[in-house]
Amino acid sequence: MKQRPLPAHLRKYVVEQDYEKYSPIDHAVWRYVMRQNHNFLKDVAHGAYTDGLVSSGIHIDSVPNIEEMNESLQPFGWGAVTIDGFIPAVAFFDFQAHGYLPIATEIRKLENIDYTPAPDIIHEAAGHAPILCDKKYAEFVKRFGEIGSKALATKEEHEVFDAIRTLSDLLEKGSATEEEILAAKMNLEMKQSLIEEVSEAEQISRLYWWTVEFGMIGTVNHPTLYGAGLLSSIGEGVNSLSDEVEKVPFDLETAINTGFDITTQQPQLFVCEDFDVLTAAVEEFAEGMAVRVGGTESLDKAVRSANTATAVLSSGIQVTGTFTNLVKADTGEAIYLQTTGETALALDDETIVGHGKKEHCHGFGSPIGKVRGCEKPLEDWNNTDFQLNGLVLGESFTLVFEHGLVVEGVLNEVVLKNGKVIMLAIKHASVAYNGEVLFESGDGVYDMAVGTTVTSVFAGAADSEHFYGEATKRDDVQQSTPLKTLTPLERLYGEIRELREQEKTPQEIIHTIQQVNHELDCFPDDWLLRLEIVEILTVNPLLPKTREKLIGELELLKQQHSSLQKWIDNGLQLIKVRQTA
Repeated sequence: MKQRPLPAHLRKYVVEQDYEKYSPIDHAVWRYVMRQNHNFLKDVAHGAYTDGLVSSGIHIDSVPNIEEMNESLQPFGWGAVTIDGFIPAVAFFDFQAHGYLPIATEIRKLENIDYTPAPDIIHEAAGHAPILCDKKYAEFVKRFGEIGSKALATKEEHEVFDAIRTLSDLLEKGSATEEEILAAKMNLEMKQSLIEEVSEAEQISRLYWWTVEFGMIGTVNHPTLYGAGLLSSIGEGVNSLSDEVEKVPFDLETAINTGFDITTQQPQLFVCEDFDVLTAAVEEFAEGMAVRVGGTESLDKAVRSANTATAVLSSGIQVTGTFTNLVKADTGEAIYLQTTGETALALDDETIVGHGKKEHCHGFGSPIGKVRGCEKPLEDWNNTDFQLNGLVLGESFTLVFEHGLVVEGVLNEVVLKNGKVIMLAIKHASVAYNGEVLFESGDGVYDMAVGTTVTSVFAGAADSEHFYGEATKRDDVQQSTPLKTLTPLERLYGEIRELREQEKTPQEIIHTIQQVNHELDCFPDDWLLRLEIVEILTVNPLLPKTREKLIGELELLKQQHSSLQKWIDNGLQLIKVRQTA
């Protein structure tokens, strides 16, 4: 399956991985998590997991190179790109719709080794990529992306997303003050309190969470793991199979009506029978989305989103912009739509020449409905219909729609595409309803989109390539940073990593470990490097007294810091497993 090129409108979110920025501690964190996960998951994960690790270009001992992953995923119809942390949900789904796995470049810190609220390379590479090597699952995720990218969120939800991204960055990057973190938390709580409805975007996010992120497959009595959150978090994976977590048979309605908390382990998980069930579920959900329902209800969703959306009229013309107002008849039916700011008109997802956002930079408005006294929709009119209704090129006319909206002016052009009238160009135009003037073109030309009904409304642009430009580029994306000098502790990690990865004589091993062990006394709270040295001295039975000293220090750290107990115990247990293998 040939991989589609990455669309230009998504490239703005892509950053360089800057592989050299990963410190020896970063690689050690990756290695610890991956070894723990693989040891546990090889027996409880979906069958594609173990083989998928290798097939997707992931290595146990070092942070993956995303360029290598991209090449490895090509045979499965997928690719991989690096992004900087949180991106808008529409963009995230759009990446997947095009067959690209967006992977955050950052890696969790040692103190957050179990879980991080920010997107990181462990979750997105080791969690998502392996199962994509299963054909049916890969098709499901891609289809989910196609549908999810169309889901409309509310303005309040967009603001919550921004608040979460801000807080997540502060928590993970570690440079913020307590006051800044508290302020970010309070801002997030305030934004969350303003949400009054569950949008289709929130519902499909829940579906994504309970399937792609935390899904289980099989039966409730014998489930296996496939969700990325379960495959990338040691704690979540183990906890998911305990009796403390309720296993619920997957059901679409239950899933989309069950909220989630990203900061805690999940109290229940959904178990699907197979991936065909998930594909059917996302298609069923799509049937109720604005993209397929259309009409006034869907236009209302676009207005509440206060973000770029597209309305498709029955003629086929597509209006992309930020919908800010609807004029409605007494029946509640929308009879005139309005956008504010840059707007573009498209057909078949391609911008109509001369009708991009530069030409419609101040917004757009157009009537919806039938012409009064004429059963035939305006988009189906022929020359005779135009003449019978008084519309002649170069002459003045008055067009009255069913609910009383009036369009007047001089007909300048009739634009037809695909056998439909999609637009009327009108000089000296005026649009009014109930005595109120909605629009006047003055000496200019009014481009009236034609459509009896709104057949579809969806998030984002019809022609994303042309609509999204440099002006929409995130201004907080982190660019590549100069290679930093290693700290003393990072240097020690690097020496042990080199010792493990390169063939060394016993004398060289002894010399290096003695030096590192001596300097390690300056870092009494570091547990992971001590574990790595114990592992080397177990595989290579050397320096038994040093090995026992380090194990003693690890036992002391467990007593001093109870939160470290499971990580140290799990690490020592895995060393024993390797010793007896």
